Amino acid sequence: MVELRATVRLQFHAGFSLDDAVPLVDYFARLGISHIYASPLLKARPGSSHGYDVIDPTCVNPELGGEPALRRLSAALHQRDMGLIMDIVPNHMAVDSANPWWQDVLEWGAASPYAGFFDITWRSQDEFMRDRLLLPILRSDYLEVLKAGEIQLMFDAPSGRFFFTHFDHRMPLAMACYAEILQRTGTDALARIADRCAALTEEFGAHALAVQIRQDLAAIAEDESAAAIQQALQHFDPGTAEGCQRLHGLLECQHYRLASWRTANDDINWRRFFDVNELVSLRAEQPRVFEATHSKIFELVEAGIIDGLRIDHIDGLANPRAYCRRLRRRVDRLLGSEHPHFPIHVEKILAADERLPLDWMVDGTTGYEFMNRISLLQHDPNGQTDLAELWGSLSGRSIDFTEEVREARGLVLSNSLAADFEILCQALLRLARCSLRTRDLTLGAIRRALRALIVHYPVYRTYTNVCARSATDQYFFDRALAGARTELSSNDWPVLEQIDRWLGGEPLHASPPGPKRRVQQRLLSRFHQLTSPVAAKAVEDTACYRSAILLSRNDVGFDPQRFSASLDWFHSQCIEQVQRFPLGLLTTASHDHKRGEDARARLAVISEHAPWFGIQVRFWRNLAEPLRSVVHDQPAPAPADELMLYQTLFSSWPLGLSADDSSGCAAFAERVLAWQRKALREAKLRSSWAAPDDAYEEACHDFLQRLMTGHEAVELRRALVHAVELAACNGALNSLSQCLLRMTAPGVPDLYQGCEYWDFSMVDPDNRRPVDYALREMSLRQSDPVTDLLRQWRDGHIKQWLITRVLNARRRQPELFRQGSYQPLTVHGRHADRLVAFCRRHGDQLAICIAPRLAAPLLGDSEVPLIPAQRWDDTLIDLPATYLTSVLTGEAVASGPAVLVSELLSAVPVNLLVTTQHQESTP
Repeated sequence: MVELRATVRLQFHAGFSLDDAVPLVDYFARLGISHIYASPLLKARPGSSHGYDVIDPTCVNPELGGEPALRRLSAALHQRDMGLIMDIVPNHMAVDSANPWWQDVLEWGAASPYAGFFDITWRSQDEFMRDRLLLPILRSDYLEVLKAGEIQLMFDAPSGRFFFTHFDHRMPLAMACYAEILQRTGTDALARIADRCAALTEEFGAHALAVQIRQDLAAIAEDESAAAIQQALQHFDPGTAEGCQRLHGLLECQHYRLASWRTANDDINWRRFFDVNELVSLRAEQPRVFEATHSKIFELVEAGIIDGLRIDHIDGLANPRAYCRRLRRRVDRLLGSEHPHFPIHVEKILAADERLPLDWMVDGTTGYEFMNRISLLQHDPNGQTDLAELWGSLSGRSIDFTEEVREARGLVLSNSLAADFEILCQALLRLARCSLRTRDLTLGAIRRALRALIVHYPVYRTYTNVCARSATDQYFFDRALAGARTELSSNDWPVLEQIDRWLGGEPLHASPPGPKRRVQQRLLSRFHQLTSPVAAKAVEDTACYRSAILLSRNDVGFDPQRFSASLDWFHSQCIEQVQRFPLGLLTTASHDHKRGEDARARLAVISEHAPWFGIQVRFWRNLAEPLRSVVHDQPAPAPADELMLYQTLFSSWPLGLSADDSSGCAAFAERVLAWQRKALREAKLRSSWAAPDDAYEEACHDFLQRLMTGHEAVELRRALVHAVELAACNGALNSLSQCLLRMTAPGVPDLYQGCEYWDFSMVDPDNRRPVDYALREMSLRQSDPVTDLLRQWRDGHIKQWLITRVLNARRRQPELFRQGSYQPLTVHGRHADRLVAFCRRHGDQLAICIAPRLAAPLLGDSEVPLIPAQRWDDTLIDLPATYLTSVLTGEAVASGPAVLVSELLSAVPVNLLVTTQHQESTP
């Protein structure tokens, strides 16, 4: 197995299969990649574009080519001494008619052998839902849909199954209910099967007996009995009043209740992935579920087909620590002690003061915190005040992002996750009734206290176990308690304190073993599994679309309340990475990002020109006056939405797109329209996914279309293009610095598909568009001098060149970058704070990274992303006294104390120096 050096994330789907990646292996090898890091590969919902909606974890997705194609890709990689990391989804599955486990639960209810696989509350407080699943799939209210004939009873002869349909949905009929249909056929053979079906409720092993009954029914249905079955189905035709009543009666006997999609947030009695009705949570903490959902994964690991794992949404699991440790031990046992290290990474959002626990036995996160780290480094703190004032004055919204988050958390708890919140409150009430000391606690008080606690929770979740909270978790919980007290009256403080004790303040082992202890442990898990989606929905999917002081600070894993960070802070974070997770992934773009890595780098330039940007925005707004309309007595778009749109256009405007290029502007507008619709609905202010305001959305779309394609807006487009042109070169320099830092800082660099060229993408689906690999392969084969690459920087080839040079340097000296220490280098002179410089050391091997930051004053009006050497003035850097060679130019450079930065960055925008004795000829 090749050691992990650098990964490339690929999104697989029917349009880009595993076999499509095989011819690209050679390209990735020449680029310097060691591992393809694949999106989920197990069988997903038909037509899935991402693979996270798994329907069968026991096989590789046939739409991707199945296991044969996976083996072909793995073999191609191994022939080039490369590996394959696979993304896996232990937290949830798709609610789909093609999911055999879910369909079995619908058919048999709590008696299904898979009922315990899913996180379902069977013992509902609502008698109407006792031992039934809520299926919120109907387009409208139940009676309306029923009378409209949109629920149909059908029979599938080859399988011998009856089922209901509602458009694309298919729900099985409980087998005992077959009797009511078959008894109406008037045939003896079918009547006998009807009797067998009716008797199933009293039979031992009914689930197994049903298989034979269906086979017999399928056999009988092959002859003239098929017509009798179809005739019997007419009795349940909703086109007549009698048929509608019979159909309703049959539906009422099922293990599920069909309901309008609008009921989900309030009444759903199974845990979803966040608030997505199409994804049901799994109980991966159960050994039987763990084994069933990981059997194919372990088979692929043992066979050497995959060489690493990435765990999706680790915080959705009941006990992430136990899961990760179980997974690590199983993998190590399968591979044996002589096998090289098998990397495991977790997708985890870390708060500012939060650290991934070391005892999880994983190699680190997927790198969102590094993306945040680089972003903070590239934002000028001097621009924060002006940009905050601009946002506050134009939008009328708060400039305090934490205020937006708390408001959004409350909204989420009251709406999309209201059912999950209520289930937890009801469970806490039942726990209160178990003790004389707490039996007077009311449901209302529990709701108020728990809501305040979650609203003020400072992290996605904590990880309390039977031994109570860790010191770190206690710190975060205390912060939440303190915040909750500011919101609650003193009368509710005792309730808050009791909830604190129940939720980990007192160790579980202090309670005697028994039902109460088990209930409390389950409550603890449900609490942690609620705070995580509340945070995700409130921060990433709401507040980040309500606040836009600068959108480059609004992305997955970011804390938009924090605008910038110092060089010392960046260095301290890198030193900590070496000590804790030297193999953690480092990413600056992903399938989940809200805007591409180079779009963020261009936006960061605004922080260095905040007064100028304020003037531009007000000028654009004046020019846009004729484009606006009024909807519900309010301007459309609202000022906040308009300002977000300008930032999005500024950040993602394609290089070279002219304001007069009608077809190009129209194509770009289509991409931005998809972003705009999502942004408006995620903000949940003037529109939402649950209740779209068509009039407002249409007005906003019309504004954008006219802005991008209308003759009346040509002056506005030209003004936008002019502003982009002024910042684009500076943005490209930011991008090259970001790129080098990702490849040389402690950790494993992760390249997102296609991002070897400039990435100005927006949120999905825009960031998952097809990649032109033929063009990238062609440019990689070229050997243009760096002067030409810089002159033609707009085509993105300079970025690919940088990636190739640096990743191949990592290939030549893997231990240096894998295990090397991290030491900040001392920089002197007038522009010392505009340079990031550090040394990686392993034995006698050295690598020195030099990259500009906040370089707008130095770059000036340069037409290439290269700071003119003389503008570095007296800036000096202290280098180790040894022979050094530039990885990028191949030239020997001066070493020792007080080396002029102007000499190190005269020919290249950034530089990487390595000890000469280890430097080979550049590719």
